[in-house]
Amino acid sequence: MSIAIGTKAPAFSLNDTEKKKVTLEDFKGQNLVILFFPLAFTSVCTAELCSVRDTLATYNSLNTAVVGISVDSPFTLGKFKAEQNLNFPLLSDFNKEASQAYGAYYENFVLDLKGVSKRAAFVVDKEGTVKYAQVLESAGDLPDFEAIKKTLADLQ
Repeated sequence: MSIAIGTKAPAFSLNDTEKKKVTLEDFKGQNLVILFFPLAFTSVCTAELCSVRDTLATYNSLNTAVVGISVDSPFTLGKFKAEQNLNFPLLSDFNKEASQAYGAYYENFVLDLKGVSKRAAFVVDKEGTVKYAQVLESAGDLPDFEAIKKTLADLQ
């Protein structure tokens, strides 16, 4: 089950591609877009994250940070981030705790892979409240970025 709008966002503490711990609390005082994605180096995930890379200035202008989260290791995410020149943090949910806490988790994914993040998007406001939540059942679908940007604009 996904996180309800108006509830507190579940806390997380995940390693980034520099092997540093990043927590939800680190973003207090600014809005945060959390993008869960299934797997690095796959076509839809690459297209999604590169589109965010290319429009990051829009998020910055709305006092908003963006993070991408998948169950890939920090090492895999580091290689993916470098190859795609991504300009925002990628966080490893290797232990699958954040994906499950946010209701963005496939028990069974393609090729019989177990425990993969669903594609999902959340907007968390400056106080840690969820203002937008979208969990997609189909990994081939993309989040509604226009709805995300509208939610962020409404928070200004």
